[in-house]
Amino acid sequence: MRLHFKEYGQGRAVILLHGLFGASDNWHPVATRLAKKFHVFALDQRNHGQSPHSAEMNFSLMAGDVDEFMVAQGLPTALVVGHSMGGKTAMQFALQYPGRVEKLVVGDMAPRKYAPTHDKIFAALLALNLAVYQSRQQIEEALADSIPNLVLRRFLLKNLGRDAEGRFFWKINLCGLAESYPNLCAPVFHPRPFTKPALFIRGGRSDYVNATDEALIHGLFPQAQIQTIEKSGHWVHADATEEFLERLLNFL
Repeated sequence: MRLHFKEYGQGRAVILLHGLFGASDNWHPVATRLAKKFHVFALDQRNHGQSPHSAEMNFSLMAGDVDEFMVAQGLPTALVVGHSMGGKTAMQFALQYPGRVEKLVVGDMAPRKYAPTHDKIFAALLALNLAVYQSRQQIEEALADSIPNLVLRRFLLKNLGRDAEGRFFWKINLCGLAESYPNLCAPVFHPRPFTKPALFIRGGRSDYVNATDEALIHGLFPQAQIQTIEKSGHWVHADATEEFLERLLNFL
């Protein structure tokens, strides 16, 4: 599984991992700033962006993808940063390959099992017959009833591509993601904790990391700091980019 990636800057290696339905582009504003001090690699995880598709998808495999990427790039260690689904990949990678990770940063995600809150999104996207649409606007309007949040619809439709004949297609492996979704809701676990420095940054307006998650986080990551960006929702690196970067750079 050779992951597609975008590369920025020079220095110590930083790996950035996006969330569900995302891609390496989601990290661009953060990556360009980090590139002033670090050698940044923003990855497309399997079944996302320009990375290969696979019927198999779980966090152990995705952690293995990151290890394979580091071997291919000749990176013995890296600072690893992940948001949401990418945060779980980052956690699993740190637990499975602790020697590879200098420090771990997780954006608004806990290692617990999550409810399948994206089922309605999967149903709406899978119900679309892309062949009948001539424009993105038409597709956006077709999704309005099932996905009323315009910002979310436009984020999801970043995954649309057009082939040489102008026909729309999904760049993500939509069917594969839907089938593997229970694995992406599953908890992160390993018999040995990750004992190096870790930073969990949660959004004050998000319910993804709550007070009851703190003991679970510290059980697997005993050196973890848990910080809150009060004005942010789940997308901590996009909702409050400057504050996120300040905390990230201070920690790294």
